Amino acid sequence: MFSRLTGPRRTAAQLVTVVAVMGSLSFAAVPFYDWFCRVTGFGGATGVAAAASDTILDRTITVRFDASKERGMPWEFRPVQREMTLRIGETGLAFYEAYNPIDRTVAGTASYNVTPYAAGGYFTKIDCFCFQEQVLAPGERVQMPVTFYVDPEIVTDREGKFVHTITLSYTFHETELPGEQAALPSATPAPVN
Repeated sequence: MFSRLTGPRRTAAQLVTVVAVMGSLSFAAVPFYDWFCRVTGFGGATGVAAAASDTILDRTITVRFDASKERGMPWEFRPVQREMTLRIGETGLAFYEAYNPIDRTVAGTASYNVTPYAAGGYFTKIDCFCFQEQVLAPGERVQMPVTFYVDPEIVTDREGKFVHTITLSYTFHETELPGEQAALPSATPAPVN
């Protein structure tokens, strides 16, 4: 194709081709990076399991809980418990609380990671509020669970075996309301008991 073009036209065609290839690669990079992080635990990405660990060790580990919000997210968001100590492989259950103090329904999703990054591939969630979008009506307050364990394989990892404390961090981001709720007027909050 380029052999028939000369001078500026050839250069322009090459530049268009380079831009198209770079655009395609950048589009594919996001899902590939997400997959890579989930498989390796790189960048603090956590694992997901359908059931609890079969092995529980005598060694304990402390898990700290952290909460933050994207700028402009109107909710109040916090961990109910700041930390817990459990045996490696033991199933833990922690709760986060979210409150919508404004007069409109707000939807949100939570992104998450763990630190230190060496623990990412060993921190395994069984169930988590972060797996789904959360929708809070005006004045609604909810407690959202996360069920997890630390994989016993962490004690054989070159870096992971030195980890004694893991911090699980969530950041809530406002998202568009689901179609059926976006069409409804804001509801009056239910009384809190």
